[in-house]
Amino acid sequence: MARKHAQHGARRAGGRPGAATACAADELDRVPAETSEPSTAEPPTTAEIQTNPVSGPITVPYRVELGDSGVEVHSLGLSTGALDRGADAHAADLLDRFAGLGGDLIAVADGPADPAAGERLVGAWLASRGTRDRVRLMTRVRRSPGPARPTTRKITDAVDASLGRLGTDRIDLLAYHDDDPETPLEEILGALDALLASGKVLALAAAGCSPERLIQARVLAADGLPRFQALATPYHLLARRGFEGALGVVARAQGLAVLPQSPLAGGVLGRRLHRRGEPHDATAARHQHRAGRRATRVLRVLGEVAAAHGTDPAAVAVAWLLARPAVAAPVVAVRRPDQVDALMRAASLVLTRSELVELDRASA
Repeated sequence: MARKHAQHGARRAGGRPGAATACAADELDRVPAETSEPSTAEPPTTAEIQTNPVSGPITVPYRVELGDSGVEVHSLGLSTGALDRGADAHAADLLDRFAGLGGDLIAVADGPADPAAGERLVGAWLASRGTRDRVRLMTRVRRSPGPARPTTRKITDAVDASLGRLGTDRIDLLAYHDDDPETPLEEILGALDALLASGKVLALAAAGCSPERLIQARVLAADGLPRFQALATPYHLLARRGFEGALGVVARAQGLAVLPQSPLAGGVLGRRLHRRGEPHDATAARHQHRAGRRATRVLRVLGEVAAAHGTDPAAVAVAWLLARPAVAAPVVAVRRPDQVDALMRAASLVLTRSELVELDRASA
């Protein structure tokens, strides 16, 4: 498969001590740190999908491109991490609903228990519906348990196994989970380069990467190795510091499409704040107590903004993310088809400047 890697940045540092640090300083200096004053969100432009298994033609936001990869996705992704492995029919209904409302980015192998189960489930759904060309599949590879470093063969075998479980010939977005900083990036990117050349993978994302590793990867791309086009990272109203520091600055400088993982903080941001005088809900009260005071502040503001827009707190939490710089598509895990409807509305929900400021202050 013919293709050309984008060539950006300086010449490769050649292993000189301090080269990556110098590059890091250069990139950090070029992009200002994110401030607490968000810019006014603009209404998204829309496009009509002519064929749709749920409702016929529908209007959805235009797809966003992942970096300059040519891979375009709807601005909300679906994770299989919360799907019930023992209820395939239920999972198929949820996937039907997501695709029927215009969703197309499905993140598989995203659950902590048995990542391969998500691939098998989605593969069965794709085979039964014949919708492969309408969706974008995202899966990930990571270091295997044990002391052995990932090798070209291991990465290739892992991708081949994923393709078999998914029943497809390509993965639209492959996320490499960089949990072994001792492994030279040259080895990893070389293996990923072969997968791109074969057409088995169309674009690359980084996951679990430090800012320094991202900069090293971009320096290596100047010598012909492939570029990461996206960054998968935990990011939500209750976990801002990890991304909004150096990691976010580097992601913006490199033009990475940011795919926030766990955008609802494991479901906490989708719950309504329990107020005094209301019927007691033991589950809600327990989660609220565990979340702490800052979460209570955030839930209060989410509830107020959601009421003003006639929507759910979860949709507001996702809409806040979509208003952040560099964010392309939050990847959400849901359990029921009806939850998909509310979250898909978040892609078209435009928050006012004052609402964004209130959410920033509550979550600071």
